[in-house]
Amino acid sequence: MATANHNLSEYDFNSVPNAEEMKFGIIVSEWNFNITGALLEGAKKTLKLHGTKEENIIVKFVPGSFELTFAASQMVDNCDVDAIIAIGCVIKGDTPHFDYVCMGVTQGITDLNLTSDIPVIYGLITTNDMEQAEDRAGGKLGNKGDECAISAIKMIDYIWSLNK
Repeated sequence: MATANHNLSEYDFNSVPNAEEMKFGIIVSEWNFNITGALLEGAKKTLKLHGTKEENIIVKFVPGSFELTFAASQMVDNCDVDAIIAIGCVIKGDTPHFDYVCMGVTQGITDLNLTSDIPVIYGLITTNDMEQAEDRAGGKLGNKGDECAISAIKMIDYIWSLNK
């Protein structure tokens, strides 16, 4: 469903499992931090709302969105987390750079999800302009960070349900 038809922050609270025992890694791009910082705050707020303890949220920063996949790979290998949220923002410009970064990050996160036991949640906003990014970072379309946090909680619950 297109974001234009759905508020990213709206969900059925009761459909989200308790996250009290879950551990999360969040990797945040410093590029477009006015957007990624808002997404980070949305994700943290939603995780805590569903029971996650502050000490069970590890936040690390990388220079840009392209570095998200390397950082997520390192977090998979070196951190005690149950899920990782990769947060970035790429805004289309006048060159094909946008396409290469978006494709690289998308493929990298897909590869990590296929090769590791820890889900990596895709929190990369890819927009045509700053207004669209702001709309998705706490603006009129909600906060993609909230949506990423819910996805992370549900994916951990899914994995845990398979191991019961």
